Amino acid sequence: MKVLLSIKPEYAEKILEGKKLFEFRKSIPKAPDVTTIVIYATLPVGKVIGEFDIDDVLSDKPNILWTQTAEHAGISKKFFQDYFKGRKTAHAIKVREARRYKRPIEIYSLLGHHTPPQSFCYLA
Repeated sequence: MKVLLSIKPEYAEKILEGKKLFEFRKSIPKAPDVTTIVIYATLPVGKVIGEFDIDDVLSDKPNILWTQTAEHAGISKKFFQDYFKGRKTAHAIKVREARRYKRPIEIYSLLGHHTPPQSFCYLA
């Protein structure tokens, strides 16, 4: 199963370039058979630009998760701390292999509407 994630363009690019090996989330898909993340680069890009296979999903206290992922986080410690401020649990989706699409895809062709997910949505 695939999940569509909304990701800021700068972080989407880092994932596709192999410079960011973890995508951090406050909540993650509950379905156990999710194997692929489809990347929607938020505005100003506003298109689906690639995908990556999931290697693992790590969940822990934010300070412990940062220690495990910092080397390949692709974000600053301050951004991480601000993002998870007040949270008891943080999640990191580990990238196995990322693929950039030859042509970006309009969100409408995947969802049938022009509204991207706030966080994520399942794809059939």
